[in-house]
Amino acid sequence: MSKLVISDLPDSVFNGKRVFVRVDFNVPIRDGKISEDYRIRRTIPTIDYLVERKAKVILGSHLGRPKGIAIPELSLKPIAMRLSELLGKSVKFNGKVIGPEVKAALDALEPGEVMLLENLRFHKEETDNDAEFSKELASYADIYVNDAFGTSHRKHASTYGMASMFDLRVAGFLVSRELKFLTRLRENPDRPFLVIVGGSKIKDKIHALKSLIEKADKVLLGGGAAYTFLKAKGVNIGSSIVEDEFVGWAKEALDKYGDKIFLPVDHVVAGNLEGRKNCMVVDGEIPDDLKGYDIGPKTAAKYNHLIKGTGSIFWSGPMGVFEIGDFSAGTTQLARSVALATWRGATTVVGGGETVAAIREAEVLDLEITHISTGGGALLEFLGGDELPGISILNDREEKISLAAS
Repeated sequence: MSKLVISDLPDSVFNGKRVFVRVDFNVPIRDGKISEDYRIRRTIPTIDYLVERKAKVILGSHLGRPKGIAIPELSLKPIAMRLSELLGKSVKFNGKVIGPEVKAALDALEPGEVMLLENLRFHKEETDNDAEFSKELASYADIYVNDAFGTSHRKHASTYGMASMFDLRVAGFLVSRELKFLTRLRENPDRPFLVIVGGSKIKDKIHALKSLIEKADKVLLGGGAAYTFLKAKGVNIGSSIVEDEFVGWAKEALDKYGDKIFLPVDHVVAGNLEGRKNCMVVDGEIPDDLKGYDIGPKTAAKYNHLIKGTGSIFWSGPMGVFEIGDFSAGTTQLARSVALATWRGATTVVGGGETVAAIREAEVLDLEITHISTGGGALLEFLGGDELPGISILNDREEKISLAAS
């Protein structure tokens, strides 16, 4: 996965050139305000680098799933305003993706200036990877940069179609860092390798989980993933969330790798989330009329003991419904144990939107985790061994000499 990065090219390559940067500004916006801007902040080094080298920077991103409809609530205008604050300079934004107004704005762009296009998914041609739409986007720039790891598993116009039309198609610093840490986990993790998987569903993680269980030295399970495995083990899980279609696979995994798979031994349960009726801690099996919403204190203590300050740790998915105080303790304790492991020398990688939110909730800082991935589906597909279209289309580092010379 040795891809050409913007810093591999001579500074003169960017001077006065239009550079299209595919970024991932798919951030939560509520009432017109950005509630979490981590993905925006992570792109600043790439944008700063290009601005300092007098490139004309054109940014493209999606937000949500508007399905080809221009939905005001999914406009990137609030993002343009936040980005202006972070960069310390005005980011141009005219609320369009294609058309004469965009062309005019591009013609007026000066070296070192930054322009953000409107939500790419306001046009269904984006997700369709439409050839004409890709050609239009490609006409905006001389160089293509992918700094949107979180969308690199999508064969869309802005991540694949337009990229194929450039001679220079390289990675930004965000994508380069993602590949560095995730390739190491996938191919040669430092030992011992501890994998922690939670969240409400196995379905989205099954492909990666199959690969990770095989490579890991220990696997700690929580959330809905744990209940599917517990059911496969014959433990009564009450009315807890379970994915019956994966119970058979979970049983096979337990038969083959049972010595390194750890499951909750106690649970925080309730009748429902709303009234938290019968909220209590139970050992072992869960009564039929109750649901598990978090790992219990014994499990949390056991898991914390297994999280060491050596080797590699990968964590995806909270241990329970961490957004509700009654069910947040397991995830919070785990987050702080992973942070402590980082300080003690372990390489820690955390991924998935819910997991990142859980880290924030636990008041764990970015510097207390070695690498926080901006990917969700892309992260899991990559760790599962899949090729990501948005990455495979980029120039290999071996092409550096010939491309730079041209």
